[in-house]
Amino acid sequence: MKTAVCYYSRHHGNTRKVLEAMAQEGDVDLIDVTARQAVRLEGYDCVGFASGIYYGKFQTSVLQFARQYLPQGKPVFFVCTYGGSKGNGTTAIAEIAQKKDCPVLGEFGCKGYDTFGPFKLVGGIAKGHPDQQDLEEARKFYRTLQEQDIPR
Repeated sequence: MKTAVCYYSRHHGNTRKVLEAMAQEGDVDLIDVTARQAVRLEGYDCVGFASGIYYGKFQTSVLQFARQYLPQGKPVFFVCTYGGSKGNGTTAIAEIAQKKDCPVLGEFGCKGYDTFGPFKLVGGIAKGHPDQQDLEEARKFYRTLQEQDIPR
């Protein structure tokens, strides 16, 4: 299964670490949405969107990227990292997928070391994450995606 994962990962690189673990499981191209490149997602079997959760939401540049480049009807999945909790963090990206009639194959989330905003004052939260167990769960999630019957 040829997969593109469009992502934003800054601060501590938590999301990128998770995606690199997933990429070990198959044919995965990681696309940094801040790289400002021409992107053609039509040739992929499915597309993932990944971000840290910032104040309860996916990073804005990932949402803008999805609005611009996600092909109609393309199967999608979501990946996120978060210091506290995921909450409704994938709601906005799921709404974009729904508007484009894209089936959602699933979503994966795990804790990620967070020193954003007020967490910096206490030395951060979710220290040590994503850890090896988180990364193995990410690989397992991607393997389950590969087992799904995705129209090509």
